[in-house]
Amino acid sequence: MGDVAGGLATLLVSPEAWIALVTLIVMEVVLGVDNLVFVALLSNKLPEATRGRARRIGIGLALVLRLVLLSGIAFIVGLTKPVLVLPFPVPSLADGHTMVDPSFSWRDLILLAGGLFLVWKATSEIHHTVDPEETTDLLDKKGRAVLSFGAAIVQILALDVVFSIDSILTAVGMTEHLPIMMAAVVIAVGLMLVAAGPLARFIHDNPSVVMLALGFLLLIGATLIAEAFGVHVPKGYIYAAMAFSGLVEGLNMVSRRKRQAGKPPSDGPTLH
Repeated sequence: MGDVAGGLATLLVSPEAWIALVTLIVMEVVLGVDNLVFVALLSNKLPEATRGRARRIGIGLALVLRLVLLSGIAFIVGLTKPVLVLPFPVPSLADGHTMVDPSFSWRDLILLAGGLFLVWKATSEIHHTVDPEETTDLLDKKGRAVLSFGAAIVQILALDVVFSIDSILTAVGMTEHLPIMMAAVVIAVGLMLVAAGPLARFIHDNPSVVMLALGFLLLIGATLIAEAFGVHVPKGYIYAAMAFSGLVEGLNMVSRRKRQAGKPPSDGPTLH
């Protein structure tokens, strides 16, 4: 017990430990954006009275999963060992390296499943959003709450598993101190919990942002699939592209509001 307390005291006065904590919090928040957008989109289709509870439960489950996974770091690291190899040759590039990694670990398979789920979900919702017929999907323009609370929690939990494993593997790669990892995860998930409500309300109040959010999920799904095949896509490129798209959409929203504010009030039809 004394050794544990001494170790914690050493971390508290270590500048390197504080730098690692701040860096890891930023990384966890960035990695949590994907999770947060999905929770916000999904919760908006529930009855208004249960939306907040669904967001709190979904993000709370993300915290529990992350802490449980941190407690079994040896198991998580073991998920990166190859368990499956493609039975056919993979084409090679000019430098002799294969186009994709022919071996798959459990982490790769989980990322592949999560990526395929996100691509399917985002594609189907985009299709039904542009479909003029009334549908019963997440983004039905009639605004009917057709998604059950249990179904929403199950889908949120499924994506929590994918994003949690990616988050914890990032944490393990950045520091070897478990208290720093746990503190960073708790703080980052707390920030997600605070931001979930405003983000969901913003998406709900601005329907044009919904398509942008779905495009974001589609992009993240494709990235997860690429990661599963050993093709690393720097997240900075993805978030920079999405930030630019968000900026353009923000300018469009400001422009639309100014046009609407400049319109003269309608006094009804004029009879001649």
